[in-house]
Amino acid sequence: MTSDRRGLTALHLLLVWAAMAVTVPALGFTLLASAWGGGFAGTVPVLVLGVPVTVGLLSVTGIPVRGVVPLCDTASRRFGWAVAVFVLGTLGVLAGLAAYGSDVDLGSAGAGFALSGVPYAAAAALFVPSRWVRLGALAAPAAAVAYGGFVGPAQSRERQREAEIARYREHAELLYVAAAPAGMELTRTEAGPGYFRVEYRPEGRNSMGYVDINLRTALTPAAQCPEPVSKGDSCTVDAHGGMRMVRTFPGGRTVTLTRRLPGAEAEASSQTLDEPGLRRLLDTLHPLSDPELRELMREKKIDRRN
Repeated sequence: MTSDRRGLTALHLLLVWAAMAVTVPALGFTLLASAWGGGFAGTVPVLVLGVPVTVGLLSVTGIPVRGVVPLCDTASRRFGWAVAVFVLGTLGVLAGLAAYGSDVDLGSAGAGFALSGVPYAAAAALFVPSRWVRLGALAAPAAAVAYGGFVGPAQSRERQREAEIARYREHAELLYVAAAPAGMELTRTEAGPGYFRVEYRPEGRNSMGYVDINLRTALTPAAQCPEPVSKGDSCTVDAHGGMRMVRTFPGGRTVTLTRRLPGAEAEASSQTLDEPGLRRLLDTLHPLSDPELRELMREKKIDRRN
């Protein structure tokens, strides 16, 4: 291909891209407005008028390459070429809309307008009698498929995860976890308005026992024992504002320790773990890090309640 032919081909593809980048979004918005106001019947006049105008405009863009593209050498053949380019390009646009509907990021509104003309330019390039131009035309949809099928969805999932992490971080002062007691594992967490709950259960399926840690916004100046304390129960508050409560019941007892944290109050309770064990558990409390939060999300061990 000579330099003159390369220049004409580049101008031709640029004209196709520019014409469609302007016409196709305008036609799409008109169709949408017509369907909104009159349903399917309202879109018929737009299609009857808009499609021939668009095909006619495409036909005009083929004039500069009458001596380069065989299908553009006469008016009738140019019209058939324009129809083929319109059909192929529209299929590409519809695929892009499907990807956008699947939350694949296509950039800003301006980028969307620019991209709307690319499928038509790629379709027009398929009719240029040059192996390299046609290979470039095939590379464009291949790259689009790779992005829409793999890269774009992965980026979309990552954005969703980041948005979910940001929602959890709205009450970061409550997001604390502790090292699991010996023989136990963290099985579930729950974040709600004003609280964060962490549950630990034995690792064996048939084992009994539990430890729960409830973190809530510290509303009172200091923990206070309930009045009156039930018979057989005990409750004390230490000099640091921590509270120890033991409730007895037939066959056992529940130990609850409450400790003040910066901006929050942690309450650990268990019927199987003794008081020293609960104190060691509270000693390991630390703010939930992003890697730990991501792991909880990946293992589906965290729920969010509005």
